[in-house]
Amino acid sequence: MATKENDQIIKENNCETKMGLPCVLEAFTSIFNTGSISNKCCGELVVLGKVCHSVLVKRTLENPLFKDLNPATIIAKSIQTWNNCFALIDSPSPSA
Repeated sequence: MATKENDQIIKENNCETKMGLPCVLEAFTSIFNTGSISNKCCGELVVLGKVCHSVLVKRTLENPLFKDLNPATIIAKSIQTWNNCFALIDSPSPSA
């Protein structure tokens, strides 16, 4: 089952220790609900890395609590959140 594979990736990459809880919740809300992610949390998300971000989202989708959500919509939102954060962090504003 995919869960074991995701857990292995999460463990090998220390995915669950790279972001602080406030930013995890912020990222979660922006993907699974409606909300935005702050610049600070975008920074943490980019440090987390795309692989960790993807597997954590996939693992969350496997949770029975989220069975009513459309996986395609969530994956699209997670990619959009990642791309927005990556662009923001990769090209900091001139005032920084």
